[in-house]
Amino acid sequence: MGKTSTHATETSSSTTTSPIRRRLLAEEAKNEALKRLEDVLLEPPRASSGKSRRYLKRTRFLPDLMGDSLESYPRRVFIDVGLPENEGGSGMSWFAKNYPTRNKNFEMYKIETVIEESSGKELNKNVKEEEYVVMKAEAEVVDEMLKSRAIHLVDELFLECKPHRHNGKINVRSRRAYWQCLALYGQLRDEGVAVHQWWG
Repeated sequence: MGKTSTHATETSSSTTTSPIRRRLLAEEAKNEALKRLEDVLLEPPRASSGKSRRYLKRTRFLPDLMGDSLESYPRRVFIDVGLPENEGGSGMSWFAKNYPTRNKNFEMYKIETVIEESSGKELNKNVKEEEYVVMKAEAEVVDEMLKSRAIHLVDELFLECKPHRHNGKINVRSRRAYWQCLALYGQLRDEGVAVHQWWG
């Protein structure tokens, strides 16, 4: 699995599998796995309904979909990144309880970012393409990572996108309508990112 180049155009006529062919096969397998991710919620759940917890419980994780043991990666990382005073739940405790780590050690980081522009640069400095990276991030951070192309360093993403009006209350920190959250989600899927909605 891992991050694979979509720019590989060479072909190999040899009977052995070339690195480029392996990457293309991995890309193809990942694209098939993306089709089997859980469906998006077309409207935000009310906190009182319990639907958000049920949604997280039905999450189809990338290692499960691909039958990946996670052994082949030199490093496995979980990053919970967001703006200060995040109202969302802790991704780190949820990850430790729920993610299929295959009994492999994951380095875990909680990062508060004041300026969204720094997120892509930080990711580029601290993780490599051959490493397995899982991230929980707010929409503003993800937007910047899409622009900087750093999002392609992430294998699996939990997108926290609280709409401007959520549970009948105005969220002053967000200017997004829920349809904008859905559009961002769709854009990430189009980019080949295994993305899930985060309602924690």
